[in-house]
Amino acid sequence: MSEQTTFSEAEEFISLKEYAEKAYLDYSMYVILDRALPHIGDGLKPVQRRIVYAMSELGLKSTAKYKKSARTVGDVIGKFHPHGDSAAYEAMVIMAQPFSYRYPLVDGQGNWGSPDDPKSFAAMRYTESKLARYAEVLLEELGQGTVDWQPNFDGTMDEPEVFPARVPNVLLNGTTGIAVGMATDIPPHNLREVVSACIHLLDNPKADVDELCEFVQGPDMPTEAEIITPRKDIVQLYKTGRGSLKMRALWSREKETGDLVVSALPHQVSGNKILEQIAAQMQNKKLPMVADLRDESDHENPTRLVITPRSNRVDAEQLMQHLFATTDLEKSYRINMNMIGIDGRPAVKSLNEILSEWLSFRTVTTRRRLQHRLEKVEERLLRLAALMVVYLNVDEVIRIIREEDHPKPILMERFNLVEMQAEYILETKLRQLARLEEMKINEERERLEKERDNLNKTLGSAARLKTLVRKELKQVAEDYGDDRRSPIVERSEAQAFSEAELISVDPVTVVLSEKGWIRAAKGHDLDPTALNYKAGDAFKLAVPGKSNQSVILLDSTGRSYALAAHTLPSARGQGEPVSGRLNPPNGATFEGLLMGQDQEPVLLASDAGYGFITTLGDLYSKNKAGKSALTLPKGAQVLPPASVTDAETDSVVAVTNEGRLLVFPVAELPKLARGKGNKIINIPAARVQAREEYAIAVVTLAQGQSLTVYSGKRHLTLKPSDLEHYLGERGRRGNKLPRGFQKVDNLAVDKK
Repeated sequence: MSEQTTFSEAEEFISLKEYAEKAYLDYSMYVILDRALPHIGDGLKPVQRRIVYAMSELGLKSTAKYKKSARTVGDVIGKFHPHGDSAAYEAMVIMAQPFSYRYPLVDGQGNWGSPDDPKSFAAMRYTESKLARYAEVLLEELGQGTVDWQPNFDGTMDEPEVFPARVPNVLLNGTTGIAVGMATDIPPHNLREVVSACIHLLDNPKADVDELCEFVQGPDMPTEAEIITPRKDIVQLYKTGRGSLKMRALWSREKETGDLVVSALPHQVSGNKILEQIAAQMQNKKLPMVADLRDESDHENPTRLVITPRSNRVDAEQLMQHLFATTDLEKSYRINMNMIGIDGRPAVKSLNEILSEWLSFRTVTTRRRLQHRLEKVEERLLRLAALMVVYLNVDEVIRIIREEDHPKPILMERFNLVEMQAEYILETKLRQLARLEEMKINEERERLEKERDNLNKTLGSAARLKTLVRKELKQVAEDYGDDRRSPIVERSEAQAFSEAELISVDPVTVVLSEKGWIRAAKGHDLDPTALNYKAGDAFKLAVPGKSNQSVILLDSTGRSYALAAHTLPSARGQGEPVSGRLNPPNGATFEGLLMGQDQEPVLLASDAGYGFITTLGDLYSKNKAGKSALTLPKGAQVLPPASVTDAETDSVVAVTNEGRLLVFPVAELPKLARGKGNKIINIPAARVQAREEYAIAVVTLAQGQSLTVYSGKRHLTLKPSDLEHYLGERGRRGNKLPRGFQKVDNLAVDKK
């Protein structure tokens, strides 16, 4: 008894691990095969197929009157799809929205949502619907023996496993879906392009994706916005079945007003959301060049977003590039052509695999249709033959029926009939006999025999079957095809404005005090020494520039730093300490201020007589602690940096505290990003370390400029002709200045 109980328990109980694995696998396969992924044959998910089939069963063809959507949804969930009514209705709505489906399957009347808010559709009790004309492409051959049927969820009726689609709808309308462990994102395509590719593939079965892409230019969304993905990326997408696609809004500038008008948005992008994104940037002062924003969309212009620039001087192209980069005016779409193949398995397929597999599906469907028609024709010919027997032997037939207890076998034996013919004769009404005419029967028989011969020829010839498929594809393209809506245009990548570009460009002068307080004054024509300074503080350095530039600071250790000029305090006050924004080494002081474009050259030098040429861009650093720029020899100090006007023609002038002056071309100095540099003027290292001799100044001279040497209260102006005496090779000792000027305090470059 106990052994029997144990055996019974082993049968009834399984481990939780096994049960969970099986349950999850069953659920996964259900979601993948029966909910989320489309079938390659008709391109529909089960819920979509059931909606279309239920509508056809209700007689809601494109020529019928509209019927309440609630009636359709009731039939769908009651007969075929035992799920929520809201889920079924939402699937139906998407198939009716011309901005969601490239070729809508449902023709809706009432509020079916809008591009701005696709889910703003009215409840199903308020809307009416019927099938769109395009749905005939899926349903026309349904009752012609073309598909397999399966019982519905409760086994009370049958439903088609897949529709006998006459075109590859899986590509035409596309679909999105999330299953378990996989997803699908198939974009819509143009019917004419896809049919042309199918016909080419019929004639050239080995055609590759590159050939097919001569016909299928790319996806074709139900919007006129541009597809800007490069062609090579589109071809690669079709080769792998995976990739991404970019769409960009259409815009133009009105000549009269100068307004920028957006007339088409990317697929499934809301105009209201775009306006919110742009308005948010305007509120955050990220778009100072935009004065106004309006939505002028109406019935005639479904999309008309108007952006008013602050002035005609605003670069419209640059502004739109910024908006493309920062809003949904440009949008990326994931492409993942995952579908259930004719083998019943999900897979990501390339373009040639999709079209080849669909063509094999279509060929089988066409063969089944012809075979079904052939059976009907042969059956009708047998009936016509039976009618001829009655017509030619009416008295004999009537006698057998009247006199024989079992007339069927007698008829079969007497006239050499099959059972179906004998049944047909017995079911023929007497009143029909008077109307039977031999000529009409023969005419119908001849016509059907001719049709039977043609059907047999087509079924027996692969070439004739292929010709028929090609002819029917062309017919569908003529009946339902249209022009491409989404133009494919290669565009440069959108660039958002940098922070500096969004700042108004005004002239400023940055002023630094001896105690390290910094501020920015508007304009270039101010006297920085006349500004108000704290007690014990005074003017040290000033540099002119623009508000959208950064000011570069060089400290006494050779490190460089950068501060955005527009963030500096106004010169109306006394500024703020640089140490609050930067972290220089202890005891370091700031010895240089520079402003300009990143590519502008500058001369960095130490008083040990070494230096090099660098650029402002190389000195820029976001780091509060700066970056090492100039390496100082032992005992040396930083000299103020000097701007270079022209690296090819400018000259370097170096002077020591002992009055030695050397002039040589800037071109002899190396261009470095950082370092010690090369020898400018020869000063013994020991004398530098002892601070006995060092460079007082290193400056640059443009052609034609003069130089003034200051020594105590005296000064000496050296014209270009005077400077020739001090010309020499880089790294020489230089020539002595005249007596009385051999204790140099400073140099000044005079304007031309």
